[in-house]
Amino acid sequence: MTELFERIPEEKKERILQAAINEFANNGYENANTNLIAKKANISVGSLYKYFTSKEELFQETVNFGVSGLKAILDEIMLTEEDIFIKIEKMLRTIQKHSRDNSNLIRLYNVMSAQSNSRLILQAVESVESLTAQMYSSLIEKAQKENEARLDCDPKMFAFLLDNIFMMLQFSYSCDYYSERFRLYVSDDIFNRDDFVIEQTMKFIRAAFLNKD
Repeated sequence: MTELFERIPEEKKERILQAAINEFANNGYENANTNLIAKKANISVGSLYKYFTSKEELFQETVNFGVSGLKAILDEIMLTEEDIFIKIEKMLRTIQKHSRDNSNLIRLYNVMSAQSNSRLILQAVESVESLTAQMYSSLIEKAQKENEARLDCDPKMFAFLLDNIFMMLQFSYSCDYYSERFRLYVSDDIFNRDDFVIEQTMKFIRAAFLNKD
């Protein structure tokens, strides 16, 4: 983004980025229309291209915007002195609420995984995944040192598997295909059974992480 975008009021910034998230999430990167983004943000197309030099740059900034919000939530959880399982349960509950409240943003992440633009994918992965990869592996390493997690697991590999659980739940609460898949596997009323989802997921995670020695 340009310095001009950095100087505009926060309310206007968020309005532009929310309009972009909505357009990219519902139409994909290639089919997203910058004219519609500008119209929904109540600015001119000329202004939009003064703030961002390209559609790709705007897309990347929408991803960064979403990541910053997620990072703030995760940082708050990670800074507590609670054990790994309490932190993971809090993350799961956050996923349930965040995915419902920010469904367009989660669909945007899903769109990223289907892009054919390899450079765009690499940029997006770096923005989104580098944050959580380090955070989750550090969480597991700390748990191992405190004898809360088994010592024979590789923290980076287990972080990857843990994040896949988180990611699949995010998509299941916000993307049509994954929502139907969730219903098919579990039950038609699964979206009214949040505590059940947490309970069963935590049993699965505890079985994987719990120190057996």
